[in-house]
Amino acid sequence: MKKILMNPGPVVLSERVRQALLKPDLCHREQEFIELQSKIRTDLLDVYKLDNKDWASILFTGSGTSAMEAMMTSFVPAHGKVLIIENGVYGERLTKIAKIHGINHKIVHHEWGQSLDLKLIEGELNYEKAFSHIAIVHHETTSGRLNDIDAVARLCKQYNSNATILLDAVSSFGAEEIKFHEWNLAACAATANKCLHGVPGTSFVIGNREGISQMSATPARTLYLDLVTYLKNQDANGTPFTQSIQTFYALAEALDELSENGGWQARHKLYWQRMNQVRKGLIENGIKPYMELEESSCVLNAFHLPENVSYDNLHDKLKEAGFIIYAGQGAFAKAMFRISCMGEMTADDVKRFIDTLKSILSK
Repeated sequence: MKKILMNPGPVVLSERVRQALLKPDLCHREQEFIELQSKIRTDLLDVYKLDNKDWASILFTGSGTSAMEAMMTSFVPAHGKVLIIENGVYGERLTKIAKIHGINHKIVHHEWGQSLDLKLIEGELNYEKAFSHIAIVHHETTSGRLNDIDAVARLCKQYNSNATILLDAVSSFGAEEIKFHEWNLAACAATANKCLHGVPGTSFVIGNREGISQMSATPARTLYLDLVTYLKNQDANGTPFTQSIQTFYALAEALDELSENGGWQARHKLYWQRMNQVRKGLIENGIKPYMELEESSCVLNAFHLPENVSYDNLHDKLKEAGFIIYAGQGAFAKAMFRISCMGEMTADDVKRFIDTLKSILSK
């Protein structure tokens, strides 16, 4: 039985993306690979209509976390200081990265799922003028919250116009609006196997060229994840390390598919169509969303577990019927489950999921 993955990545692949994995074996030092890499880099910028003169897409083999770590370690100079905004697992992961690499930082902590306390952020920016960057998660999949980056960017401009934003867009790139210029982004980190519908194994950072050029004289914090080295090599039609060729093939095909289907705006609309179908069906069966619609991302929503139903039991019965859902994390594990509508699925798949869930709950 085909499994419909309703977890937040990896996703169910389209047949054309799956077939791309079967393309010929290729050496990463050959011209054919350089052409493949260059195409992907151009197409990634084109998702949000970015100019190659100002922005660079930097590709490497790794998970979304590797993109977060590459961004944090490659864009913050030794004398820099980062204000890290936490309201979930992935904001806290940014803090872990900063601590491991000895990056000077300060934390604005929120409870998981909490909306941003803009007064608290304003106070930090007003008091501390030394922040070179603000690091924040766009879509915090811990709870499904879409953080208000507009508001954070406005505060940055008001209190510290020199501070630029490091955006974790791992779970939003390709389906949510990202305002690269208005938000004064230094960089955003993302991956192939979520909203872009590629496969795990390739991640990327889109960075402001001026911002990363300022790091060229700074000693690298890492070997493998140093984006200055990657950019220098990729701009010169090379790569510093062996890349995952087959996942590159898949990403190139997935980006073609995204473009042909109407870009991120069409994918945003499609995800909401599916998610609204899910929310309506679950509410009708007594399952409440964890967040209001206007607070949520189109990519993933969290839901309260029904009374007297354990996550493990719900997960296993849905899996038997061909659906994979996702548990809450940490303290949320016994209180919620999460649903994503990415990847290759249909309205009929969503309807069958709702009908299956209703049948499970009625027994």
